[in-house]
This record gives sequence, structure tokens and C-alpha cells, in this order.
Amino acid sequence: MSGDVETTLRGPEAYNVARKALELMESHHVWPTPLNYELWSHYVADPEGALAIELGRLISLGEPLTENVSEDLAAAFLAKARLNEQIRDAGDQLSKELDSVSKAIQSAQKSNVAYGETLAGASKGLSNAEDVGQVKAMVDSLSAATRRVQKENKSLEKRLAESTSEVQRLREHLEQVRRDATTDGLTNLANRRAFDDELMRACADADANGMPLTLAVLDIDHFKSFNDTWGHQTGDQVIRYVASVIGRLGATPRFSARYGGEEFAMIFPGEDAALVETCLQEIREEVASRMLKRRSTNEDLGTVTISAGLATRREGETGNCVLERADEALYTSKRSGRNRVTNGEKLPAAA
Repeated sequence: MSGDVETTLRGPEAYNVARKALELMESHHVWPTPLNYELWSHYVADPEGALAIELGRLISLGEPLTENVSEDLAAAFLAKARLNEQIRDAGDQLSKELDSVSKAIQSAQKSNVAYGETLAGASKGLSNAEDVGQVKAMVDSLSAATRRVQKENKSLEKRLAESTSEVQRLREHLEQVRRDATTDGLTNLANRRAFDDELMRACADADANGMPLTLAVLDIDHFKSFNDTWGHQTGDQVIRYVASVIGRLGATPRFSARYGGEEFAMIFPGEDAALVETCLQEIREEVASRMLKRRSTNEDLGTVTISAGLATRREGETGNCVLERADEALYTSKRSGRNRVTNGEKLPAAA
């Protein structure tokens, strides 16, 4: 994707996107359902994206934009729709597997009931047996019944083993789907949705254990100018480079995410502002230390710098409030000349 759609749709530009999307839907006689609105807002916000290209192709061909077409586009190009479809498919497979196992267990239960009836009949028959021939016939009958039950039990054991393997495979598949849904495709860091969830969990943990919690927001300096000069693909290369440094120095138990566009966010559980400031300085210095080259032409791109701000959570403070203070610290870094880290706890407003 050439731009960050989610960032656009969460910012001031979203109102213009919404108006244009509704105008286009009306002009193409498309009902403004939630699904259609999501498709067309992506079409407007990211005109060079795969979804926009495909939707433009359908429009140029004069294809009727029916609900079925919208659902197909969503399944192919919208991450949430793909996720729902994958979860639904995995759920269907799991239901079929459990149904198959249930039938195998029911069959084994019937065999065991029949075997119990055979034993009961044999016990009664042995009590009334009058000659060796009758006893032999009963023993043969019991042997045959035992073999049938053993065969049934072996079959059930095999089926349960296969089912265990299949359920494990489905579990791993769902775990991969979950990872895909919470991972930014460009950087392999966590995405904004995952960050929001982790922030809520981290705040709850901080309340429970009384440990400090510090947040940081980082932003690539002059990225728009860089992107306009060298193009989106090279811009993506820069984002991946910065993300690699952040991901390495922000490894577990720290939590790093691409928050949107060229902006990143980090969670530091159990670390105070001084420790976090040291870490952010390391990230800033390493990012600025490398001379970058354009992969396609090997041209020198120069160096890239980042600005960062941080804030430590106060008792009872919500994650969003801490994030806002970290944002304020980031803007202080930007206003102060960029390529610097601002500790929000040292700002006058923090008092």
C-alpha cells in the first residue's frame, strides 16, 4: 500500500475522504452500506493500492457493483474480511472434525454395549450349559465379540490420534491468523490494533503489580519530503530500516509497534523514564549512524533521523492519557530541531 490508509482514516483528512467516497458511491449507484463505505473509503484514501486498482478496473469495464462483488473485493483486499473468512473456515473444519470424532465415539459405545450384552448372555448360558459343545460355542462367540470390540477400539484410538493431530494443525493455523491480524505487513512489528490491546493489558498489569510503565512515540524526521523526493518504495525501505532498529532494541518484554505511517510506538513495562530515555537515545543514534542507499539504483540517500518523546504513567492514568503526553514530548522534539529525544517527565507541564 503506497500510503497508510488507517492513519488517513483516523485523521482530519478522513472527512474529505468520507465525502468523496459517498459522492462516488452515489454516482455509481452503490448503496452506502458499512461494507461499501469501507471499500470506497479505501479506494479514495489509497488510489494506488491494489483495491483501488481492481475497483477501477471493474468500473472501467462497466461491471455492476453488486453486493456479491463488494463481498468478493472485501475478502480479497480488506484484512478484517480476510481474517473473518479464515476464522470461519477454520471453525467449519473444527466442527467437521469434532462431528467425525463424536460419531466414532458413538460407534465405539454401541460396540461396548453390545459386548456387555454378549457377556451377560454368555454368563447366563454357561450357568445353564449341559455339555462341552455348548460351552465351546459360547467361548467362540465371546472370542469373536472380543475381537470385534478390540478392532473397534483400535479404530477409535487411530481416529482420536488423527483428530488430535488435525486439531493441533487448526490451532496452529488460527495462531498464525491471529499473528497476521496483529502484525504490520511492511515492518513485521505489531500493528496499531495490537498496540492498543497491549497497552490496555500493560496498564492493568501496572495497576496490579505497582510497577512503572513508560510509553514512547517515535517519528521519522522530514519523511514526507523524503518520500516525495525518492518515491514510496524507497520510503518503505526507510520505514523498514527504522523498524528493524526499533524492533531489535525494543524486544520483549518491551513492545514495539508501527503506529501509523512513519510513526512508531513502544511500551516499556517496569521501566522508568530515565531507563527509557537511554534506550531511545540508543535507537536515535543507531538510526542516524548509517548512510542509506537506494536498493534499485545504489544511489546515496544520505542519513535518516528520528525524533522521540516519552512519558511515564501516573497511578490510575489511562493508556491514552500517557500516550497523549508522550505525543506532546515528541512534538517538543520536533519543534526543538528534530533528531532528539524529549523526556516528557522533565517538561514544565509534567509538574
